[in-house]
Amino acid sequence: MDALTMSKIRSKPYVFTKQIDSFLTGISDAYSFSVQFFKEAFIPPFHVREIINQSFEIGLKSLSLITVTGFIIGIVFTKQSRPSLEDFGATSWLPSLMGIAIIRALGPLVTALICAGKVGSSIGAEIGSMKVTEQIEAMEVSAINPFKYLVVSRVYATTLTIPVLSLYCVCVGLFGSYINVHAQEASRNCQLLSTCIFIRLFLDIYTSVIKSVAYGFTIGLVGCYKGYNAPRGTRGVGRAANQAVIVSMFLIFLEEVVIVQVTNWFRYY
Repeated sequence: MDALTMSKIRSKPYVFTKQIDSFLTGISDAYSFSVQFFKEAFIPPFHVREIINQSFEIGLKSLSLITVTGFIIGIVFTKQSRPSLEDFGATSWLPSLMGIAIIRALGPLVTALICAGKVGSSIGAEIGSMKVTEQIEAMEVSAINPFKYLVVSRVYATTLTIPVLSLYCVCVGLFGSYINVHAQEASRNCQLLSTCIFIRLFLDIYTSVIKSVAYGFTIGLVGCYKGYNAPRGTRGVGRAANQAVIVSMFLIFLEEVVIVQVTNWFRYY
């Protein structure tokens, strides 16, 4: 065994230890960042104008994509579910199934994933570029709290806007499902509305809203954290945007599992 191979074998424990240290340091930094957010979030000034501006930017730029995606999901999921229900002679339950699936899960989850890819990366890249070009330090010199102006306002904007987008996605998805069901079975409008929407429990609506709020908060906080701690250089901006999307999606799926378990516990017990 040559010397180069021996050096690689000896360096593996060091590399593994370095990765663990980096991971634990990242968790500590994320915890400190979250604590600082909650300290700053409820202390004036609140920069209402910036929150409204960010909410408008997030909602307007994501509206067209969510419209197309929600409508297609409503149609495709209805088409995919009809053959399975026909095998059991339960086609009449199709509108109710669509209401359950879209309101409980698909609407909030699809909206969150779209916003994680579009809004989260945008926030990470924007704040990361400001970090690299030292605009954040310039704001500190100008007696402006950059954390409150950049981070708190954007987290507030995502937390408030994404539930609205989720509700819009649910409505568009149900509309797409309604078009497919009405075209295939010529059902009456009142019957579709009563079976698809009105029989839904309030717990389903509350669950959808809670999910959307949690997803919006996660997307905003993760995007701001990755951008605020972006490494120096143009490569750091790209890494911040990429990591904001990956971490946001991972946490969204994790929150989905936890919220579903909690709501099922309330539903059945």
